[in-house]
Amino acid sequence: MSLAAKPSPTEGQFSRPDDRPVEFWPTSAIRSALDNDDLDVWQRIVAAIKRDPFGRTARQVEEVLETEQPYGVSAALTEVLEKAREHLEANERAEVSRHVRQLLERSGLGAPEFASRIGVPGEELTGFLDAVTTPSATMMIRMRRLSDRFARIRAQRAANSG
Repeated sequence: MSLAAKPSPTEGQFSRPDDRPVEFWPTSAIRSALDNDDLDVWQRIVAAIKRDPFGRTARQVEEVLETEQPYGVSAALTEVLEKAREHLEANERAEVSRHVRQLLERSGLGAPEFASRIGVPGEELTGFLDAVTTPSATMMIRMRRLSDRFARIRAQRAANSG
């Protein structure tokens, strides 16, 4: 059978996952693995969650944990989900922060002037730069447009003076 787990002859449930990546398992195989399997299988599930904290496997684990009786590993998997997502979000905030810093530097403006021209208090821009908060998509567009405009102005001035 080409499914992610072999069906139990009596229950019709998935009881033993095969060697395919966890991301290809049906939810019933995840449920069965949480019920029956050993540490090696749970580690495969954890690895899949860490690779993609909002992906298919993570969503399947959430679904199983919400709809079934508590498993012995449920607290651990809940913590893995939370930590993996926190880590991913921190990395994403850091990436956005780097991008905001690039836009600021490219504009040639100082931080107070940049903040004023995008319509936010200086503390809010500092929050973006320090990866404490993330700007909205519309704010990112506003910052890019401001950066583009001032980069063009600087390039024109350099061309005219040289």
